[in-house]
Amino acid sequence: MERRERADAARNRRAILAAAEELLREHPPEEVSVERVAVAAGVGKGTVFHRFGSRVGLMQELMSERAHALEQAVVDGPPPLGPGAPAGERLVAFLDAVVAMATRNAGLIAAHEHARLTQKAGGGTRLANPIYVSWHRHVSALIAEARPDVDADLAGHVLLGTLHTEPIGSLLLAGESARVAATLGDLARGLLGDAGGPLRRT
Repeated sequence: MERRERADAARNRRAILAAAEELLREHPPEEVSVERVAVAAGVGKGTVFHRFGSRVGLMQELMSERAHALEQAVVDGPPPLGPGAPAGERLVAFLDAVVAMATRNAGLIAAHEHARLTQKAGGGTRLANPIYVSWHRHVSALIAEARPDVDADLAGHVLLGTLHTEPIGSLLLAGESARVAATLGDLARGLLGDAGGPLRRT
């Protein structure tokens, strides 16, 4: 009985995540509610809340799955994204990877942001997003390694924060990810270019 319950829970989880993804492909993020996801997944609304806690939790789970591969590449992948390359090269490679991920998942990211900003109680700030916190920790550590004389914490927010602005989001949706990545790389090289020599594009 316990094994069957676990199998049912896993099946419901997959169905809910798949339904949310499908709805995000077809509708604006503000129209993808828990109720709508539950109907599309063929489960009760209570099942979604029980498994994910809230709409924010549901979007967070989808984002975490997308971010996992990038996190693994940062931890133990080949350089320059992974360990072994100079900090500046790793920073440019990471920003490139984040832009690529944002482009592939523009609808999901918009829904995740919308869910956080419209959450009734807490969790509405980006600093409450564990994915952003992890990315910022990595970016600021690389900046601090290459340029210990600058405010690495603030510089990390400046670099990553640009991806969450409306003009940048519009460019990504319009297919101009290469332009965004190139400019972020230029900003990173301008910040770190005098630390350890010129940085190469990846």
